[in-house]
Amino acid sequence: MKVTIDTDSKTLQTAQETVPLYSDAAFEVISDLWVKVGWNQKYSYSFSWLGIPLIQLPEDLVRYQEVVYNLKPDVIVETGIAHGGSAILSASLLKLLGHGRVVAVDIEIRPQNRERLEAHPLKPLVTLIEGSSTDPEVINKVKSEIQSGDKVLVVLDSDHSYAHVMAELEAYGPMVTPGSYIVSTDGVMRDLADVPRGDRSWDKDNPAQAAVDFAALHPEFAVETPAWPFNESSLSKNITHWPSAWLRRRT
Repeated sequence: MKVTIDTDSKTLQTAQETVPLYSDAAFEVISDLWVKVGWNQKYSYSFSWLGIPLIQLPEDLVRYQEVVYNLKPDVIVETGIAHGGSAILSASLLKLLGHGRVVAVDIEIRPQNRERLEAHPLKPLVTLIEGSSTDPEVINKVKSEIQSGDKVLVVLDSDHSYAHVMAELEAYGPMVTPGSYIVSTDGVMRDLADVPRGDRSWDKDNPAQAAVDFAALHPEFAVETPAWPFNESSLSKNITHWPSAWLRRRT
């Protein structure tokens, strides 16, 4: 897509239309391009949370904390630990809320990452489980950390292939309590097939497609981006790496 930004005439032009530069329509086009270029340049690899590297888009983290505050979950299950920043972020939110715990799963917890997590002040709120998130033994370990009556939120951030995410959705979806979510992160892959660091297969092989197909097979879930609790703008669309990610279990 060709985009022409003219700051003199204050317009943005695409093949389909010309719109005022200072408009919601122009902001959406610019934001979508910013997300793609930023992903390719590894912008999300430049942050940390309370001393631990955190590979996420800050926009998604702000929206995530809005959901956590609203839900006040007892357990947050996360697949994919990497450096551990996401687990520590979740733990810090639960600490502020005064209750809750994190169960974090990864196929390999590297020694330096485990050491850093074990030494972190919030580690008492985080249970680490090493193994494939789709291994029945690992799934049973996760289930054993959930008590009857717990409100459960699940975040999937491990292997982002369609097949793996579908397997995770099938395994962890039943753990999600009504009114809560299972979040299939990094569906932005579907929009990155044409960038230098992308892959042509991602147009179909991505977490967003898995989430949409899972919801079609499981009517108890709906692809439903959480509403913004505060909005004094005329905008309504997230800037995100997590399109079609939020699967809410119907009440």
